[in-house]
Amino acid sequence: MNIFDAIILGIIEGFTEFLPVSSTGHLIVASQFLGIEQTNVSKAFEVIIQSAAILAVFFNYKDKFKVEKFDLWVKVILAFIPIGAVGFIFSHQIKALFSVEIVAWMFIIGGVIFIFVEKFFLKDEKTAIDDVEKITIKQSLWIGFAQIFALIPGTSRAGSTIIGGLLVGLSRKASAEFSFLLAFPVMGAVTGYDILKHYKEFDADHLLNLGIGFFVSFIVAYFTIKLFLVFLQRFTFVPFGIYRIILGIILLNFV
Repeated sequence: MNIFDAIILGIIEGFTEFLPVSSTGHLIVASQFLGIEQTNVSKAFEVIIQSAAILAVFFNYKDKFKVEKFDLWVKVILAFIPIGAVGFIFSHQIKALFSVEIVAWMFIIGGVIFIFVEKFFLKDEKTAIDDVEKITIKQSLWIGFAQIFALIPGTSRAGSTIIGGLLVGLSRKASAEFSFLLAFPVMGAVTGYDILKHYKEFDADHLLNLGIGFFVSFIVAYFTIKLFLVFLQRFTFVPFGIYRIILGIILLNFV
């Protein structure tokens, strides 16, 4: 991996982590396109750029990380438990699913689901819950169960949680924001575990690429979160559904 690769993957991670398009799927495809082998070094790099995305959530929502917001974080942690348990128990089976073909199919399936939900299941935005702090325990648990599907590469963690939020009565904005906050324990757990596994790769030889990837991912993720919320004030998730379907079809023609 060179500096150019670090910049490209940093941009991809930062831009796709919080959009319903699957950052993992995009990184898998991009790595294969760039000819980057899945080594311990590349896995350590992915850990670094994911941690940068987590940091972007904190800087965008510093007001949510206060003691007074304890009730909100109880709901976030409850929503994390299902994917944490299933991911831990079936980690080896999940890793076996990582392939471009599976990513392509999940892009398409996820895209169809987004369009279907937007067209037939969404309530009036005026009656939906628009404040992320007003989410109930029951709603957070349902969103947590929906997030389990994100364990399949190409599904998208953000996508599955947003769909879960929309189906239990949250607005597009509240669904997206809960997805951002839920990324903190989910990605924090994954990143922490991976750091313990690959800490030997964080040495001086790879420090420049790791640093560049981290910086690029953080900056792109920080502004992507802000722009995504602006986008949702005017548009629906249908464009993301269409994008997923088109990209999935393109990928299927290359596998």
